[in-house]
Amino acid sequence: MHDTFIAVILGIIEGLTEFLPVSSTAHLLIAEDVMGFHPPGEVLPIVIQFGAILAVVAVYWRKFWDVLVKLPTSSDARHFVLSILIAFMPAVVIGLALHGFIKNVLFAPTVAPYVIATSLFLGGVLILVLERMRPVPRFTDGDRLPYIKALQIGFCQVLAIFPGVSRSGATILGGELLGVDRAAAAVFTFYLAVPTMLGATVLDVYKNRDALAGAAWADIGVGFVVAFLVALVVVKGFIGFISKYGLKPFGWYRIIAGLALMAWLVLA
Repeated sequence: MHDTFIAVILGIIEGLTEFLPVSSTAHLLIAEDVMGFHPPGEVLPIVIQFGAILAVVAVYWRKFWDVLVKLPTSSDARHFVLSILIAFMPAVVIGLALHGFIKNVLFAPTVAPYVIATSLFLGGVLILVLERMRPVPRFTDGDRLPYIKALQIGFCQVLAIFPGVSRSGATILGGELLGVDRAAAAVFTFYLAVPTMLGATVLDVYKNRDALAGAAWADIGVGFVVAFLVALVVVKGFIGFISKYGLKPFGWYRIIAGLALMAWLVLA
């Protein structure tokens, strides 16, 4: 299969799934396996994440710009930045401490498919169950969450170190259970995605810097642009969708996908 076509497919998958509670990592790994595509250092999937990051920045550029300009004089701007940094810190500390275990054990070719199948299925069940248990929201502004809520959501995000556990799903559902309005939790999740994904991508790029030297940059560029364009559409429409339908459609999707992957692993 031509690498440019693969780059387009992976870009579409990354853009569609990065911000949906279905796990982009799981979908990318499965797609690579199905297509028999395993580039040295997994360079292409690493770099096209930048496209999804850029989509968030493009949608919320005015918010980020206003915060940057007002940071020296506005307590609201400083609160916003500090809350994002507080939420980001658990992923930094735990992610760096467990980076070797995550890459060498959880993402090992013989282990990852089974972890993904289990995570998809159990995550779907949890969405359906916990959506019914969420309390009446007490925090409705994703721009001004209390610091303690930001920290708690940050710890929820750490669950995404397991392949198949969605970062956005963990933070939005965790936020709901902590009394944060669903739409506010989704907005905060988008904000938190920028430093989290940027940090993870930079770390992976550094770890795989030798493979980058011989990478097919034209194909990577195609995947990057496709991921950006698709993620742009997803980010713009996601909050409206979950405000109307909740997370349950994604819960059912995860259950079906998890069962299908389990069946494929057993029968393969």
